[in-house]
Order: sequence, then C-alpha cells, then structure tokens
Amino acid sequence: MSHILDKSSAFRQGVVIFVYLAVLTALEYFVAVTFQAVSILVMVAVIKAALILYYYMHIYKLNEESDAEAHSYSFKTGTNRLGLWLFLLSDSFVFAGLMATRVNLLGLTRPHLNQILGLAVTTVLLVSSFFMNRGETAMAHGDKKGFVTNVLITFVLGLGFLLGVVAVEWPLAAEEGLTASSGAAGAVFYMMTGMHAFHVLTGLIFLLVVLNNVRKDVYSAEQHWGVEAAAVYWHFVDLVWIFFYPALYLIGRLL
Repeated sequence: MSHILDKSSAFRQGVVIFVYLAVLTALEYFVAVTFQAVSILVMVAVIKAALILYYYMHIYKLNEESDAEAHSYSFKTGTNRLGLWLFLLSDSFVFAGLMATRVNLLGLTRPHLNQILGLAVTTVLLVSSFFMNRGETAMAHGDKKGFVTNVLITFVLGLGFLLGVVAVEWPLAAEEGLTASSGAAGAVFYMMTGMHAFHVLTGLIFLLVVLNNVRKDVYSAEQHWGVEAAAVYWHFVDLVWIFFYPALYLIGRLL
C-alpha cells in the first residue's frame, strides 16, 4: 500500500487494516477458548502489533526527509517525531517489565477474569484506534469537521474502555477474591491494568488538548504535528493492550 494516498483511499486503507485486526482478534479468542496454543496467540499478537505500528502509527515516517532549515516546520516535525518515538520506546520497557513479571510469577496460568468483559473492552479500544486513524486522516486532508467527529468518538470509546476496566472489571475481580494483596495473580493484574489505565487517561487528556487546539484553528492539512502525536500515542496504548489482553485473559490455565 502506498504511503501517499488521497482521502478516500486513506480511509479505505484504515478500514482494511481494521478488518484485519478484527479478524485476528476473533481468531485469538477462538484459539484461546477451544485449545491452548500459546505460540499461535503470541504470533497473532505480533501480527496485530505490526499492523498498528506500520499503518496506524506510521513508523515509516521516521525515514522521511525533512527541510534542512533548522527553523522550518518540517525540520521541527521530524525532530519532534524522533523524540516521541524515543519516549514511546523508553515507555515500552515499563510495559515489558510488567509482562516479564507476569510470565515469571504466573507462568502458564492466569487469573479468573470475566472473558466476555475482557473481549468487550478490547473491542472498544480496537474500534477507538480505527476512529483515531480516521480523525488523523481527516485532518491530513483539511477536513476539520471530520477530525472533530472522529476524535470525539475516539474519546467516548476510550472513556468507555477506561470505565470498563476500572469501574467494572476491578470490582468484579475483587468479588472473585482477586485483590492487589491476594497474591501474585492479583498484584500482576492490578499493576498491568492500572498502568495501562493511567496511559489511557493521559491519552484522553491528550485528545482534549488537540480538540481544543482545533477549536482555536491551530492545525491545518500542512501543519498538524499535534494531531499526529496524539494519534501515535493513542495507537501505542492500543498496541500495549494487544499484548496485555492475551497475557491476562487468554494464555494459560485458570489458577
């Protein structure tokens, strides 16, 4: 697929990638509930992550040439883009550490969690990334109204995910005896979901900032680095959950 697309083609590409992600998520769930094939679950998660990294987070933009003028917008954007990705790389080590903790403490076991709720919040977050991609695409083509509509949908879905985890999943887990002090499984569950929920919250704040900037007419089709940064960060949050979801809900036998 070409990197330079007209608006309709860019929207269509976003839909195609979302369909791939949806199918892979359904496959992931089917594999988990029918037979425990850890290697397949890991492979599916890696493929989903690669699709988001390339098509939604546009990692290839790190190779884009920028204007040699140090004060030009393209030069500053290139520098900011590199800085953002370095931050995300460093942040990834925090989540990798949580994953390593989960593997070392729980092995091929997992806590007793609500499978339907887990799939539901995962679906909500996946759909939010789809609309975030549409919002960024709309702004890249000068469609500010389309941007606002799609990012507002993203915000509502993101808030729904956050409440689904913190206000619904946590109390349900506690009712099942899974608390932060109940043992390794509880500690791992609340650390992983808590850290991720915090990043979702900061992502929601980021979305409000860019929505306010659009209201002030800060961005244009040619200059919208803030929108790109918010989109990349939001997709990163989705990327992390791609690995957290199977690690917490799908892989291993119940404790």
